[in-house]
Amino acid sequence: MPRYCTQCGSGPLSRGVPAGDTHERDYCTACGGIVYDNPRVIAGAIIEQDGRLLLCQRGIPPRVDTWTLPAGFMERGECVEEAARREVWEETGIDAEVTTPYSIFSVPPTNELYIIYRANVLAWDDPPGHETQAVDWFAPEQIPWELIFYPAIRQILERYIAERAGGTYGIYTGSMETGNIHFMR
Repeated sequence: MPRYCTQCGSGPLSRGVPAGDTHERDYCTACGGIVYDNPRVIAGAIIEQDGRLLLCQRGIPPRVDTWTLPAGFMERGECVEEAARREVWEETGIDAEVTTPYSIFSVPPTNELYIIYRANVLAWDDPPGHETQAVDWFAPEQIPWELIFYPAIRQILERYIAERAGGTYGIYTGSMETGNIHFMR
């Protein structure tokens, strides 16, 4: 968080509930500018092909060598579907078709919101980007669970595999603690 106001340069910032607000925030007592620390959106996709799921092995900190779904932070000016498609391409080299939402998952302790789609491979002509050490397909029983570091990704994968076994996919909304699966009719 900035220590000085990004609007007028005064500082240091104060911490409290600004006038007319409902949440504690950093704010500038000189000009009234407020620093909003809103959740960061992480967009990505589950891609299944021939009964196997696509995972990426991280090549940069944090959590080098762990496995995850292709996902990352949404950029300013992107819609969430574009962010998911871009992240899949950056992390795997795959041009994917983002098809349906799968999980909208809040992680309050890290101030993150995961929006994960189901997607299909359109083409795989490019190598993975610099953030990825390896890309591999795993049958559910072969997933290296001990190397899936992010709890949100682990929960999303576990739910997907359970739904896959039942042949029906829902859209999950919730958080680490509670949530609901909404099945389409």
